Amino acid sequence: MTLRRSSTTPLLATASTLLALLALAGCAPDPAPAPTGSALRTPSSQAPTPTTTPTPSRAPVAIPTDCREILSDAVLAQLADVPLNDPAFGTAGAQADGSLTCIWGSPSTDTGRLTTTISKKSRGPALDMLNALVGEGFTCYTPDNGTRCEKVWVDPQYPVNDGRTLFWRDDVLIDTQYVGLAPSGYTDAVISRVFG
Repeated sequence: MTLRRSSTTPLLATASTLLALLALAGCAPDPAPAPTGSALRTPSSQAPTPTTTPTPSRAPVAIPTDCREILSDAVLAQLADVPLNDPAFGTAGAQADGSLTCIWGSPSTDTGRLTTTISKKSRGPALDMLNALVGEGFTCYTPDNGTRCEKVWVDPQYPVNDGRTLFWRDDVLIDTQYVGLAPSGYTDAVISRVFG
């Protein structure tokens, strides 16, 4: 019996030690879950200093000063017989405010006239104006990194189409109005020449 007792004593001691360790382990806090997403925080004492990323600035778009230079050869060929900037229509060409007004047409007729004005127009006022045109039946969309609005209607006096096309981009507005004279590719040519 003495041998049996002595052999169970170390077992009881080992079992008691294991129970004590398990009891202590049960008191330890659960490991905190790893932070995810918005839970990642920097202590306020070590908050990084905010930095601004500079926005790449574009060079201002130069408004052309010559009405023929704003058009491609193909469009100029369509206007070969149409007078440009006849004094009867008033001041045309490069303006004192930096804008450019181009008037194609003959003062001897009420139709066959096209007027384009290229001027500076900041974003807010330009977009307000273009949004207002939607209420007047203009179709607006966003080609060539800009906003374009256009409308065509039948002239109230003559059997020709009238129309207006506007294009705004980078604080420059191209505004073309016509009466019975709409050369194919005209506005696209102006956009290409002005914005490159």
